[in-house]
Amino acid sequence: MNTTGFVKFAGALIALAICSACGALPLSLSKGQGDMAVAPSNAALNGTYVGRTLSVNGRLVTAAHADLSALPGYATMVPNRRAKSKYFEYIINDYTTFAGIFDYPKSDKQIGTINNVGGQGCTNVLYGYGKKTFWIVAGPAQITDYQVPQKALKTLSVTVGNPSSCAMDTSGDLAVGILDGSGSGDVVIFSHASGSGTVYTTPLLEEYFDGYDNQGNLFADGFNDSGFELVELPKGSTKFQTITTSNTVEFPGSVQWDGTYLTVTDQETNSMYQYTVSGTKATLKGTVSFSGSSDCAQTWIATGVVFCADAGTEGAEVFNYPAGGSPIAIFSGSFDLPLGTVAAKK
Repeated sequence: MNTTGFVKFAGALIALAICSACGALPLSLSKGQGDMAVAPSNAALNGTYVGRTLSVNGRLVTAAHADLSALPGYATMVPNRRAKSKYFEYIINDYTTFAGIFDYPKSDKQIGTINNVGGQGCTNVLYGYGKKTFWIVAGPAQITDYQVPQKALKTLSVTVGNPSSCAMDTSGDLAVGILDGSGSGDVVIFSHASGSGTVYTTPLLEEYFDGYDNQGNLFADGFNDSGFELVELPKGSTKFQTITTSNTVEFPGSVQWDGTYLTVTDQETNSMYQYTVSGTKATLKGTVSFSGSSDCAQTWIATGVVFCADAGTEGAEVFNYPAGGSPIAIFSGSFDLPLGTVAAKK
């Protein structure tokens, strides 16, 4: 089985593994493991990142080609050393690696680890800090819910392909985008984040990122035969429609509501575009530029700041939002191709 990834990273050829929380020995920042919760995983993927300009058989290929293996594995949690902290940020690295835990603004240093996971994350608010729980797209057929700061609660199965993204609306519905596989480009919505999910077909060949607005409309971006495309599933509808943007987006990035605008991050230009959406047209209202970043694979808008999982610098930055500009903080810790980020509080 082949799949393509969702990061740009300057068109370089680097190793990448599309995998679940599986197949690798745990990575830890602390000397002792302590008591660990585990979340089962069912398969592993291995692949190679090839950049954004490669075309294979007429299709734009942007990142990883991967093959499934049947290696079992587990997501393991290293006890957090600052459990008294209230606010936590997660920098989620390459598949089959780990997510680093941070407690900015208390510190910019990594304070803990969730092992054998990787990919994108989401939580139960449209922006800001999630309430008590968050999700990580942890494998080729699963997504796992965690209690802040790091306790695995439950795992949902995604049976139509390799998940790439996730988003939650204000009622608790969970949308999971499909990057590759039999349902490539589709979105699976789990009502109240439970059950087997309902599959919705999109016009996308590959779904990269998704996000809800404050009206319950679901937006997603990715690629079609012509390049970037933004699509919408209006609340109450069963059919996605194409949304035309008034400006050009070079490479799909995070889709998120910021309290006023629908935002789309452009991995190529290191910018975030703010839109108003009317009908099938998104009109650009503002641009937030990130100086000093290389490739924000996923961004998360919190309270007055935005976090960047930077696949290009192998790190993570914090920027003022909506001012942008230079980073106000750079996280320090262990990184392995950061792909996702999300923030939540106790």
